[in-house]
Amino acid sequence: MKNARIHLAIGMVAVLMLIAEAQRQERSWLAGDSHIHSHWSPGYGAQSPPEPVIGGDAKYSTPTNAQKAREYGLSWMVTTDHGGPNHSKLNMVHAYAELTESRKTVPQVLQFYGMELNMPAMDHHTLIIPNTEDEWKVLFNIESQFDSNEAWPRDPTRNSEVAGFRALAFMNAMRKLPLMFANHPARSATGIGEYGLDEPREFRNNNDLAPDIYHGMEGAPGHQAGGLAPDGSQKLDAQGMPTGNRGAYGNDDARTFGGFDQMTAIVGGLWDSLLGEGRRFWIVATSDSHVNFTDRGSDFWPGQYQKTYVRSYRSYDDILDGLRSGRVFAVAGDLISQLDVTAESDGERTGIGQTLTVPGGRDVKVTIRFYDPESANPNGDDPKVNRVDVITGEVRGPTRDRNSNKNDTTKVVARFTEKEWTREGNEYSISMSLPNVDRNIYLRVRGTSTLDLEPTMDAKGENPWRDLWFYSNPIFVEIR
Repeated sequence: MKNARIHLAIGMVAVLMLIAEAQRQERSWLAGDSHIHSHWSPGYGAQSPPEPVIGGDAKYSTPTNAQKAREYGLSWMVTTDHGGPNHSKLNMVHAYAELTESRKTVPQVLQFYGMELNMPAMDHHTLIIPNTEDEWKVLFNIESQFDSNEAWPRDPTRNSEVAGFRALAFMNAMRKLPLMFANHPARSATGIGEYGLDEPREFRNNNDLAPDIYHGMEGAPGHQAGGLAPDGSQKLDAQGMPTGNRGAYGNDDARTFGGFDQMTAIVGGLWDSLLGEGRRFWIVATSDSHVNFTDRGSDFWPGQYQKTYVRSYRSYDDILDGLRSGRVFAVAGDLISQLDVTAESDGERTGIGQTLTVPGGRDVKVTIRFYDPESANPNGDDPKVNRVDVITGEVRGPTRDRNSNKNDTTKVVARFTEKEWTREGNEYSISMSLPNVDRNIYLRVRGTSTLDLEPTMDAKGENPWRDLWFYSNPIFVEIR
């Protein structure tokens, strides 16, 4: 009898250990930042060849960035120092050595090796390298051959669309594929829909060539503290007028909308045009940290203002898979810390970044659950979600116009305030139905702390803490 009890106890312990392991292995929302600069993003002197000035552009060491990332609740980050003349060797020898040390100093934050690539014929792009023993060599081979600013003397052939195609083809042949996002894609725009360095056809071309690598863009760029003085007050010019723009979007006709790039924020705009082709093209939010606003820069620390959440296990491979697969939402000001959107029909159910396949004519139930933390954000505020919107658009396949930036089928199909959602603790739930879905569609969700029905163009000197939004990546619904 005694032995039986012992065996029963051992069995129960084993079962409890299995349950604990299963719970530990459950994916959860992990906050991170895919665009962070260290002092290995140098300035350059006037010599020929130019000599790098360490700390000349970005100020802080990688361990400092990682410590701040941990302080502000991040589980992962990507170092993205940008290239310049002969920067690939500096990156390989010095920046990588510091990253290796930072991983030991701050093990709580998974730190990817990457860079801000000067993408040929385009603006800057985040390049994330898979975590492998030869990651240093992988990045060196890409940067040394394909960064458009690497060569000295300047080589104009490195800054062509053909050179960009060669770079993607080179990466496409790798055993473990890197990942790319276009950074601040409309920062060089001169107006709404009047794009600069990044054009819609380039997104389409690159995504067609490398669909498992070229996966999206910054929905919300960094440099969000551009309108703040070092004490957190509004930055004023010599005449006492507000100055400084969110995201460093300097053209008065093409600023950000609620902190988000026009390509993302305008319903039925460029992002919706890409999604309407069925492209798995995702958005993220970053700090683009160079110099914190308290040191007279225009940036927040990693995780201090914006976060990209990935539904993932705590591993390099699965975080990268989550980013590649679109299990992602972006948020500002710690407005929320969890967001689960599910679509279900005919016994099937799926979530953010995934595809639900159902027979035509079925209703699709949409459930939204978000967690609004009952705590102060880094600005000392406890912001509340005022409204949640559900947005849908039709998926009609490739467009003939490679520069198309419109999807006329996209619309806000429902708006929910606290009267329509249920609450249990700090978790809020919303349910709705999309009736009689008889064609391929996608759906995405956004929310805000404001009363604005649509995000408005951000004013000079705007306080970013008063204008908070979150955006999910889409769910696709395909008719079988």
